Amino acid sequence: MVDTKAKVLIIGATGFLGTYMVKASIKLGHPTFILVRSLTYSDPAKAQLLKSFRDSGVTVLEGDLIDHENLVNVLRQVDVVIATVSGSGIGEQANILKAAKEAGTIKRFLPSEFSSIDLDKATIDFKEVAESSEDLGNDNLTSPPRDKVTIWGDGTAKGIVNNEEDIATFTLKAILDAGTENKTLHIRPKENRVSQRDIVTLWEKKIGHTLEKTVVSQEDVARITQETPFPNNTPHAVRYSVWVKGSQNFELASNDVEATELYPDVRYKTMSEYLDQFI
Repeated sequence: MVDTKAKVLIIGATGFLGTYMVKASIKLGHPTFILVRSLTYSDPAKAQLLKSFRDSGVTVLEGDLIDHENLVNVLRQVDVVIATVSGSGIGEQANILKAAKEAGTIKRFLPSEFSSIDLDKATIDFKEVAESSEDLGNDNLTSPPRDKVTIWGDGTAKGIVNNEEDIATFTLKAILDAGTENKTLHIRPKENRVSQRDIVTLWEKKIGHTLEKTVVSQEDVARITQETPFPNNTPHAVRYSVWVKGSQNFELASNDVEATELYPDVRYKTMSEYLDQFI
């Protein structure tokens, strides 16, 4: 009989994407564990978040990725590990693998690779990709602009945008699926394969008027990215990779699987539906 539930440990649970992973795990009925550092409680917002997790039945464990003995003890309590770390935590994921080998209980480990963007000297997580679609690819906006917009390159390169809740749902659907074992899971909804100009046009139709457009050439986007010191160049690097070079347009290899084909029952949010919240 195939197990339908797993004891799931989420590392990075109080971060942007980690929060959604916890909620998806709870919703799908998995016994859910999270690993947090003790200093997390010093942040009032995160302390409140941890309380809400506990109230939902989540087991909160303390520790970090550099305490090997404690990490082994934590991993012995679970079956699946999902890492949603960023920054220095990316490099420390090797510690998870080492501890998992000693623990001997881990059936699946999903590393923190929730982006199809590969950039030299930069770590790009899903938050960066999400923000670049929310503001139509423009700086420092929390909602799409209503007067003017900047187009990067010619604006026709296709990117893939996903709602964070859908990323989490597809991830948790995959953890016990034999068809995803030792494979790379891509989330590429056909309706959400769009260019920046596609998104702008869609937004213009929703608000009923045309935006003033300023076009920045491919060469200038590359120059700005190169001249801006890391990590401040990260948003520019995302734009150049996704909206100028079209880095998300590639054919899947034999070891790749696509989430919407594997799980057609998942009702994901389309780009159009995502923009509706800002009207």
